[in-house]
Amino acid sequence: MGNEVAIETTMETNVGVVAFKSASITDVQGIADATDEIREFVGQNQPRMLIFDFAQVRFFSSQVLGLLLDIRAKLAVYEGKVVISAINPQLHRVFRITNLDKIFGFFPDLESAIKSANAQ
Repeated sequence: MGNEVAIETTMETNVGVVAFKSASITDVQGIADATDEIREFVGQNQPRMLIFDFAQVRFFSSQVLGLLLDIRAKLAVYEGKVVISAINPQLHRVFRITNLDKIFGFFPDLESAIKSANAQ
């Protein structure tokens, strides 16, 4: 029996927010289901920026990087951006090791990410 990957999707003005509500994101089927849910959200709302909020996440599998890249490609079709907020330093290290820190923007918290998006 897998662990569901709990997410909450919302729109803040024309900025989308995907907040992970699970401390550990490792379940293959759960991540696949979350990816489908996020794709649908993006298709319906077409946010110019999509913020992935990692405030509650303490661990994730490499499949989450695939999820982020998949969604980034979906937004790139209409010049949307994907950014990451509130990721802990140990998890941020994964992005540096894989050089993904060069293609995603990072913000210390959700509020600063939203503020940055609305300032553009």
